Amino acid sequence: MTKYVFAPFALLAIASAPEAAPSPAEIVSSAPATAWQDIAQEDLLEMTLANGSVVTIQLVHEFAPVHVANIRKLVAAHFWDGTSINRVQENYVVQWGDATEKKALPAGLGTAPASDYVRPLNGLGFLPLPYPDPYARRVGHGHGWPIATDGKQAWLPHCFGMIGVGRNLAPDTGNGAELYVVNGHAPRHLDRNLAVVGRVIDGISALTTLPRGTGALGFYEKPEERTFITSIKAGSRDRWQNLRIESPSFAAYSLARANRHDAFFNVPAGGADICNVPVPIRKLSVQAGGQ
Repeated sequence: MTKYVFAPFALLAIASAPEAAPSPAEIVSSAPATAWQDIAQEDLLEMTLANGSVVTIQLVHEFAPVHVANIRKLVAAHFWDGTSINRVQENYVVQWGDATEKKALPAGLGTAPASDYVRPLNGLGFLPLPYPDPYARRVGHGHGWPIATDGKQAWLPHCFGMIGVGRNLAPDTGNGAELYVVNGHAPRHLDRNLAVVGRVIDGISALTTLPRGTGALGFYEKPEERTFITSIKAGSRDRWQNLRIESPSFAAYSLARANRHDAFFNVPAGGADICNVPVPIRKLSVQAGGQ
């Protein structure tokens, strides 16, 4: 008797339970081929460490043109070959370059003005997020990148995995020979104070898992503590794509990042920081011919 009395109520509860919404990862994995676009090989670099790890970097040609041009010249001159990771500061940055500061720089490096830290918002196809941001008037995405803006000028925020150019005190802006990658909570207070020139799109764990430096600001105190860089070369052995920010798939993904209704979440946040809506990137094997 009991099972006949309670079975209908159980069925009613099951029938009325809301179906879990897809997670951001599920939305990305089901995005059609038309929602993806190739990342140009000319914007890619491969950093190979002495331990065999490979880190793939994407440069952003729409921003910091002088710095990016300098980086291309440094790569062509094999400047970083034999240099090292010199700084690993917990929850801040991993930095690399010539620890001796004696290695000759290639000829023709430009001197970037501070205006190289920003560019006009117009022309970036900016799609704003509908959430407030403490560091900028608006944030959103444009041309496959996270963007912050005051309404006229735009800049790249210091999100996890973003790469910037080290410098001395202003008016110095850095020449591109010292680079760093954000390895923790986004230090957005650095926005517009240093040039952001790209992001790590693969292999970042090879940098973030390195031993932390014990010196000031996380610098290594002894040469033997450094991890040496075998090479940084132009291009990638693989083909890479990013999700088109104007695609319905990205719109659904962005909404889901801010409003999690998949099975694990009980309370959706109702908002998202720009650094919590990274543009999805996928690797397509060249040997397999892509998909």
